[in-house]
Amino acid sequence: MQDEEGLQYVTHEFPPLYDQDSEILILGSIPSPKSREQGFYYGHPQNRFWKVMAAVLGELMPEDIAQKKEMLLHHHIALWDVLAECRIRGAADGSIRDAVPNDIASLLIKTKIRRIYTTGATAQKLYEKLVYPTAGIAAVRLPSTSPANCAVGFERLCEAYRQITENS
Repeated sequence: MQDEEGLQYVTHEFPPLYDQDSEILILGSIPSPKSREQGFYYGHPQNRFWKVMAAVLGELMPEDIAQKKEMLLHHHIALWDVLAECRIRGAADGSIRDAVPNDIASLLIKTKIRRIYTTGATAQKLYEKLVYPTAGIAAVRLPSTSPANCAVGFERLCEAYRQITENS
């Protein structure tokens, strides 16, 4: 249900992807409507996240959620979002209001995560404001893989995301 501003109250409905061997954390802002519908990250069919990650990691494109999880965990990559809840218009990060962060600091305690990356400007801004003070690890901003970020082509996305593997 939308409020008078056309914003919908959204809560993060699925857990972070990680295991005790995770060394890298990639954070989005909050799941899109398509991701919430699927119950997993980067669920919009035009989002290039999974295609980029497969290319960067030298893996085949995962076909289902189980393969996506296996691919990231095999490379010690955890996945979550900065926000636990907010008000948002559709998938428009720029409309986010009343943001409440996930407890990322507690995730860091359970893992070997020492590097954090955000997918896009909004995730970076929210991380710096709401999470960095308790997490204590500076995040590196990567370009968004969203279909809304069509100005950044696939090759440029891969080039940017390669730093995840080059710094390990």
